[in-house]
Amino acid sequence: MTNDTKNSANTMWGGRFAAGPDAIMEAINASIGFDKRMARQDITGSRAHASMLAAQGIITDKDAEAIREGLLTVLSEIETGTFVYSTALEDIHMNVEARLKEIIGEPAGRLHTARSRNDQVATDFRLWVRDQVDAAIEGLDALIRAFLDQAEAGADWVMPGFTHLQTAQPVTWGHHMMAYVEMFARDKSRFQDARVRMNESPLGAAALAGTGFPTDRHMTAEALGFDRPMANSLDAVSDRDHALEFLSNATICALHLSRFSEELVIWSSAQFRFVTLSDRFSTGSSIMPQKKNPDAAELIRAKIGRIMGSMVALFTIMKGLPLAYSKDMQEDKEQFFDAADNLMLSLAAMTGMVSDLTANKDALAAAASSGFSTATDLADWLVRELGLPFRDAHHVTGALVGMAEKQGCDLPDLSLDDMQSVHADITEGVYDVLTVDASVASRMSYGGTAPVRVREQIAAWRERLG
Repeated sequence: MTNDTKNSANTMWGGRFAAGPDAIMEAINASIGFDKRMARQDITGSRAHASMLAAQGIITDKDAEAIREGLLTVLSEIETGTFVYSTALEDIHMNVEARLKEIIGEPAGRLHTARSRNDQVATDFRLWVRDQVDAAIEGLDALIRAFLDQAEAGADWVMPGFTHLQTAQPVTWGHHMMAYVEMFARDKSRFQDARVRMNESPLGAAALAGTGFPTDRHMTAEALGFDRPMANSLDAVSDRDHALEFLSNATICALHLSRFSEELVIWSSAQFRFVTLSDRFSTGSSIMPQKKNPDAAELIRAKIGRIMGSMVALFTIMKGLPLAYSKDMQEDKEQFFDAADNLMLSLAAMTGMVSDLTANKDALAAAASSGFSTATDLADWLVRELGLPFRDAHHVTGALVGMAEKQGCDLPDLSLDDMQSVHADITEGVYDVLTVDASVASRMSYGGTAPVRVREQIAAWRERLG
């Protein structure tokens, strides 16, 4: 470290310290390697702060204008890649302020009036998180629309519905796709709810106790798009709930992404052949030329490990911190940045996969009738037509399934004599309910798999999304 760098760092710290940090302390203390991602938010917040200081007569209009213009020059250098970052200056805030001083001189020193790095970083980070929330909402909206397109294309295509990954009852492709519309819509609503809570400004809370200067925190809050300033200065500088809530929401969303990824991996296998993934989201094998691997789905399936890990890490960091600010909070950003990056990448990749996905209608239909999938329809017919208690109907149906297994056939292939040997009152009418198409068409209850219900839900979601 040069003497100039030491002196620059000491100037930022003030007269309390006679010497700069050694290399190890500098390495553990510096955050510029990752918090430089908040440069735009930092400069936006500083410009709003300078305008407020001038409006309140705390600094002159001339100094405020010099600061605002100088900050735009700094931002331009950062965006064009000519800005030189210094680890000796620790973080993005000091790097920006030091460069501002080089550009405009003495007025730069007035920018930090009535604020602290504590409320500055809290503001920058909150702005950055808010931007990520908006991006997540936009990404989820695109994903939901992709699932709606799939649902609409196959609203009446029959496929097996599973429990325990065993054939349970026939459903429609559209119904299955709409299940994910509901899941990702909840994810979207969680981010929207979180945005409302986080949209309060920490700026002006200063170090922890507020300031004696006649500031106008409502002015800076409005300038930065916040609904209001945070009401307690201690809470303002020490709160990271917005980041915790984002990571919690991101983890649930990643869970949903992982679940569908798992289905894509299974469905695209040679054993299922339910779907074909596009070449854009598949890879081959280095030695097996026939292979088409669902790598994008597998990678998305794995992302929840990183995202949930980041959530656990930040919860652990925050759990034992007394009020107000502690340096531990510097560890919030790397975890958050990684989780946010991986969530946005996963959303984009999944949207692409769903948009390109081709469902194999014939394979779905063939599988839908396997595994005695209409057994419940038979039991329901016995209740409805013969007046049997459901438990008795369940027993009769089980006996017929056992008979079909022994004969190596499905339920519709049993003769009427076979059926009447189990229950004498069964009539020819039973065969009307033993097809998969009849089964799905009969599920007319709200939220059911009947194609008419699926199309109603698709239309409702199209209207809701606009």
